Amino acid sequence: MSVEDTGSGTDADDRVEPPPLSASLERGEPHGVDADEEDPLALRLEGLILGAERRYTPFQAARSAGVSMELASRFWRAMGFADIGQAKALTEADVLALRRLAGLVEAGLLSEAMAVQVARSTGQTTARLAEWQIDSFLEGLTEPPEPGMTRTEVTYPLIELLLPELEEFLVYVWRRQLAAATGRVVQAADDEEMVDRRLAVCFADLVGFTRLTRRMEEEELGELVEAFETTAADLVAANGGRLIKTLGDEVLYATDDAGVAAEIALRLIETMANDESMPELRVGMAFGTVTTRMGDVFGSTVNLASRLTSIAPKDAVLVDGAFAEELTRTGEAPASEAEAAEAAAAAEKEGEEPPTYRFALQPMWQRPVRGLGVVQPWLLTRRPGKA
Repeated sequence: MSVEDTGSGTDADDRVEPPPLSASLERGEPHGVDADEEDPLALRLEGLILGAERRYTPFQAARSAGVSMELASRFWRAMGFADIGQAKALTEADVLALRRLAGLVEAGLLSEAMAVQVARSTGQTTARLAEWQIDSFLEGLTEPPEPGMTRTEVTYPLIELLLPELEEFLVYVWRRQLAAATGRVVQAADDEEMVDRRLAVCFADLVGFTRLTRRMEEEELGELVEAFETTAADLVAANGGRLIKTLGDEVLYATDDAGVAAEIALRLIETMANDESMPELRVGMAFGTVTTRMGDVFGSTVNLASRLTSIAPKDAVLVDGAFAEELTRTGEAPASEAEAAEAAAAAEKEGEEPPTYRFALQPMWQRPVRGLGVVQPWLLTRRPGKA
């Protein structure tokens, strides 16, 4: 039921309330929990972080924002917030957020479906960031500095100091990432390439991770995963790739250039091999058309890269035929060692410098891959002296 359907001469509290809807805070308490029953410090921290006090039920917030309950519910759920029935738990910031999203739709800048996608992508990304900051960052910093002090006595002033700094840093990083992503899009050859682009897609997977989970303590396992993800993220970023996601024992990244993807993959293996605490790594890569949605990648190219990872030998990189062709087309690798020798001999005969290649490609046995037919994998290595 929309706000316009409710009439205008009755107080909101006298109306029959609509079914439970999504709220802007994920608490997990039963619908209709009274604020008096909640922890006073939790309420103080909430007020500090949100910068406003609770004033609205979901119905009242939707009415104040000038949007229907149905649309408000879609936005809140897209942002990942739990249902709270009609508890008075929302603030002016929640109303403003609804008003802004609805305003973008009304102005024709976004369709309703796109506005929901904006809410969902933002909610998913920031939820993970917030969980990490609380679980890892704040938990370590709020250890009581003096005997007799409780963690709760330290938390409030710490958040009070950190909040404005972290907020500004978050906006800075987002703007930087947005500028980089926009630059990549405007360089696309046509409109279709903005969504369906030709990319090199790579999965890097820790070998024997399932066995490790049975042998290692939880804390040790967490440290190993964190070290792997940190190493991978740093190498991908430093060499011009884009980290798509991490899955504990596996990372997925993509690049516009096959040579860049190959360099990152080999450096990952070389770096991990020099760390005795790390298990072996196997890597699979494919090159082709990729569909991008909400920061993730989809399509047969992604599926093929994943399949190649599962059959790759330890500390080795397998690529598909399209990836191998792209490396030879750009002069990063010869089609074969015989071709490289012929090119070197011809250059020497003409008194010219022989071509230089960064990578070597060795064809492997063709094999059927579930859902993708028969695939010709290529073993990618670094040519001697090119490290």
